[in-house]
Amino acid sequence: MTGVFITFEGPDGAGKDSVLLRVVPALAAHLRVPLVETREPGGARISERIRDLILDPDNTEMDPRTEAILYAASRRQHLVEKIRPALAAGKVVICDRFVDSSIAYQGAGRGIGEAAVAALNDFATEGLKPDLTVYLDVPASVGLARINAHRRDTQYDRLDQETESFHDRVRTAYLKLAAANPQRIKTIDATQALDQVCADTLAVLQQYLVNYWQE
Repeated sequence: MTGVFITFEGPDGAGKDSVLLRVVPALAAHLRVPLVETREPGGARISERIRDLILDPDNTEMDPRTEAILYAASRRQHLVEKIRPALAAGKVVICDRFVDSSIAYQGAGRGIGEAAVAALNDFATEGLKPDLTVYLDVPASVGLARINAHRRDTQYDRLDQETESFHDRVRTAYLKLAAANPQRIKTIDATQALDQVCADTLAVLQQYLVNYWQE
């Protein structure tokens, strides 16, 4: 693969959507190669259908292992249809969430085991890992407060129904992943004002993509 694979991660309410909305156009304007923006779960037709199933707030009876398997299945299809072809073509791929999310949310949040979920996703991805991960960090209480404050402006999905203790476990798992993978995962303090979060994020991206950068 000749492209660059960059993922964005963070607990609910970290502001990933807002940051990506600002950062991606700014990044695309300075890259010498094409940029592909995508998301998980989703990113391809079959993957988006699985996304609807996973996030449907009416599916409260979904078993945690079923959820983890569905995420991995969606990811596999997305990888085959979109991510790998883009990387093979030398493009920069920006993906909103990837395997780290499953480890944090299903492995730790649902309590089914971080190692088990990592192994499941290693099978689904054939070991593909991002070159760089931007992790936007906020305490669970801050993230949930943001979600509740903007409830009318955002879609209410099944994960939004979870307790603060669930989101605390998710954040703890993310911090553990960041500590174990400091070369890949770069942590941004997402409790800051949005302008500063975006500036910090762009600085990380520009430094990593220096060989692809043009003024």
